[in-house]
Amino acid sequence: MIRPMLLAGAMLLPAPQDHSGHGSKSEPAPEMDHCAMGHLPPEQCGKKEESETAPAMDDGMAGMDHGAHGGMSDKSAPGAAPESAVPPRALEGPRHAADVVWGSETMAPARDQLARENGGMTTGMVLVERLEARIPTDGGESGYLWDAQAWYGGDLNRFVLKTEGEGELGGAVEDAEIQALYSRAIGPFFDLQAGVRFDPEPDSRTHLVLGVAGLAPYMFHIDGALFLSDRGDLTARVEAEYDQKITQALILQPRIEAEFAAQDIAERDIGSGVTKVEPGLRLRYEIAREFAPYIGVEYEAKLGETADIARARGEDPDGFKVILGLRAWF
Repeated sequence: MIRPMLLAGAMLLPAPQDHSGHGSKSEPAPEMDHCAMGHLPPEQCGKKEESETAPAMDDGMAGMDHGAHGGMSDKSAPGAAPESAVPPRALEGPRHAADVVWGSETMAPARDQLARENGGMTTGMVLVERLEARIPTDGGESGYLWDAQAWYGGDLNRFVLKTEGEGELGGAVEDAEIQALYSRAIGPFFDLQAGVRFDPEPDSRTHLVLGVAGLAPYMFHIDGALFLSDRGDLTARVEAEYDQKITQALILQPRIEAEFAAQDIAERDIGSGVTKVEPGLRLRYEIAREFAPYIGVEYEAKLGETADIARARGEDPDGFKVILGLRAWF
């Protein structure tokens, strides 16, 4: 009876606890490394003392070249080499390492093929930018217009052929021109173009052409040129357009074209200065990327002395036109 009572009492008594780990209040608390805990910005932490030695490696890794682990260094640490830094040993090998294995006679044609297939190819394109019927809103004669170009060549050098013209529906061609140009890239987004232009209508005339074409900031397509005719007439034309995607297939295109003349050209009823401006808006639907009908509206106005000449001939110098057209390329 006494033994069970002693056992029950021993079980109810609390077990002795080890308070040695609590330390003494008189011992100073270890200093916290706020840099290691990320509480401070890197510039306030500075470099650690070089005298601090890394903990000894496990004996199983003895003899290994740990200097080869340089790629594991923290490049965000203050003083670390930037990501773009090239190690000197990266340039110590041969320029074409594959030549050591396969021989330069075998690898040289392979390198030429690789360069040709990555930017050195010659290709071509035909683009019918505008092929449209134009219906005046004031009840005048309806007309037609074409504006197309084709090019063949590489990324740097191309041969470009441009043509555009207009006339009345059912009538003869009133204005037409053909340009043959050499195009040379002068930057990532712009080409310098030079060549000749021939106008079969309204009168046979040849021009020298110097212009630029490309993609301006904010994705504006720009095409501008100076024309010097075989009769000494200097004219210019600038076109700008922008493709605003409403959906992947529905595209709204604001477009403006302006023409200039340095002198009067009586044979063509043109006065000096700004001769004509044509702002317009076209909405096209790309049934396929290569085939897109469109509708639009355009305001065409003759300006300055050219407008005065038109009024003197009894013509309306400006007016709106409703447009039905097609854009295609292949």
